[in-house]
Amino acid sequence: MLAAAILISATSMYYTNQLVDDLQTEEKKRIELWAEATKQIQASDLLGDINILVYEILQTNTTIPVILTNNNDSVITFMNINEKKVKNNTDYLMQKLELLKSEHEPIVIIFGDNSRNLIYYGDSWLLTQLAYYPAIQLVVMFFFVWIAITAFSTVRHAEENRVWVGMSKETAHQLGTPISSLIAGMEYLQQKEVEPKIVNELNNDVERLEKIAHRFSKIGSEPELITTNLYKVLNQSIDYLKARSSAKISYYRNYNIDAILYIPMNQTLFEWVIENLCKNAIDSMEAFGEIKISTLELSDAVIIEIKDTGKGIPKSKFKTVFQPGYSTKKRGWGLGLSLTKRIVESYHKGLIFVKESSPEQGTTFRIVMPKSFSGLQFRKKLFGLYHRDDVNILR
Repeated sequence: MLAAAILISATSMYYTNQLVDDLQTEEKKRIELWAEATKQIQASDLLGDINILVYEILQTNTTIPVILTNNNDSVITFMNINEKKVKNNTDYLMQKLELLKSEHEPIVIIFGDNSRNLIYYGDSWLLTQLAYYPAIQLVVMFFFVWIAITAFSTVRHAEENRVWVGMSKETAHQLGTPISSLIAGMEYLQQKEVEPKIVNELNNDVERLEKIAHRFSKIGSEPELITTNLYKVLNQSIDYLKARSSAKISYYRNYNIDAILYIPMNQTLFEWVIENLCKNAIDSMEAFGEIKISTLELSDAVIIEIKDTGKGIPKSKFKTVFQPGYSTKKRGWGLGLSLTKRIVESYHKGLIFVKESSPEQGTTFRIVMPKSFSGLQFRKKLFGLYHRDDVNILR
């Protein structure tokens, strides 16, 4: 489409340039005829003989701007120049004269006594507009190509989204059967008096599988936001991850674990956000390092930062990491951070971004969540106030 647009525009520009050249040639011939008529008029004034045809020739020029001067550039007369501007600005006519001098060579009228007049002329309004036509056409052409490409891209992404939604719902459906079997198996183990601690951990894993299936079943649907204690969700997510990650991973909670802050959220999806960020941190640290979770409550928002001591992310990849398909692991589809961004920004109207990262020094992800339903429309304010390094909550 782009190649076709360039070809059409190039052909149009070539044809229009040819047309402009032809019109300029015709206008020059008209001015030369007008110059000859002017010469005849002046000669007629001297001889007392006026030719009516000469006057008619002079009257035919209604579009080409013309200034007639003597040899000293004193203006004798002019045509097709804004008379109102000439009256209101004494310098306007001389400025126009300088402009006409730059456009075309003057036509010289020589009289019998060797005196001479000069005719300066410019392009007509029609010719001027025609000269701009190819550029305007090129802009319009590229504009429509851009619209077409954007529409094509939108349709393609919509199809991809439908595929992902369909696959997610099918995954949730397929998980239903083995989860039901596991629940029955757990009841059997309880009857066999298996050690309660083992049964409890298995129960936790089954509940986690149910949550995962529930998450996948909700992809593509607008989630319900319920006022929930943020710190309770953070604590539950960290406790679950801590029990299932290496003992070499240290978790630090830089907040009051008994604090209470109710904000609008979908708990199931937000837990997914925290788990995704922490699991990415664990992968980056290769099962050895520290994860620090910090919070800062502001008047209308709460900031959550998750910092690790992993390999870090190059600054050029700060935005790329949230794109579908981006992954530094050999396995996986690179959807974790993409879904995380969608959950935070599309569903909760918050923000998530890489606050800072250095090679071998670790990465800090920042999440900004509105504290109330009335604050769900302040994305621009969030971006302006909290996408900054000076709001530093890590101590």
